[in-house]
Amino acid sequence: MAYLLQQLLNALPMASLYALLAFGYSLAFGVTKRPDITFGALMAFAGQICLLFTDLGWNRLYLVSPAALGLGLLSGFAYALLAGYWNARHVMMPLHRHSPNAVIVASLGMVLLLSEGARLALDTRSLWLPPMGQQFVTLFLVDGVSLGLTRLQILHVGLMLALVAAGHWLLTASRAGRLWQAVCQDTLAARLVGVDADRIFVLALMGAASMAALGGLSATALYGTMDFGAGLMFGLKVVLIAAVGGSSHPLRSALGAAAVGFAEQFWGAYGPQIWRDAVIISALVWLLVISRLERIIP
Repeated sequence: MAYLLQQLLNALPMASLYALLAFGYSLAFGVTKRPDITFGALMAFAGQICLLFTDLGWNRLYLVSPAALGLGLLSGFAYALLAGYWNARHVMMPLHRHSPNAVIVASLGMVLLLSEGARLALDTRSLWLPPMGQQFVTLFLVDGVSLGLTRLQILHVGLMLALVAAGHWLLTASRAGRLWQAVCQDTLAARLVGVDADRIFVLALMGAASMAALGGLSATALYGTMDFGAGLMFGLKVVLIAAVGGSSHPLRSALGAAAVGFAEQFWGAYGPQIWRDAVIISALVWLLVISRLERIIP
């Protein structure tokens, strides 16, 4: 029983990360109506830029560890937002106006641009952060066994859940959320009543980029490193999760993504680790087929 409960706790960091990424992806999908794998690339890009500037601050600027890490986090977030804005304003919006399906192809180009840019900047190195927040916090006792998480894991889970809750409140209780829903439901009708659909389009993609960046930075601090292979795998899973759960319903997508995070943890605890990603992705494709949530793309 103690082992099972500890696995539930161990699943919380990954489940909360998936929830945030799926929520952010749904913001973008709501206005583009097209799958976009740029999302995972932005997550990995933010993490790798964070590692690069943390290394620069420590080895070149001789900053103390907290200052170097702060420089890395701020730089990673700023670069990811800049890349997200450029992608939304100068790539996705013009293409979406004239040929919406071109967004899918453009996302692949953005993935290649971000991945190769980060690789060249890092000189094809793998950088690691020093261990942080590894103190174990006991949450409860079962049969004399301490169950809990590390301080950094608790902080990570709290941050991810807070961002999802804030995003859901913004979409359901604010004017910005109502405008986003209007553009998602019928862009032409929204324009006819005076909504600046282009501005909402860019802001939605910027919100998605912000969540991808924050998720990537938190994951980098939690696991110590980030590579594009991991980012693209996260992005692929989020696309499939959001498709199964309803890509235009951010909270529903986030809940489905959290369930997948728990499933991954239990497979790792009770099944062969090498087959985890293959089994999870196959299960998501199977669910997508049998649920028949696909729609004709206009």
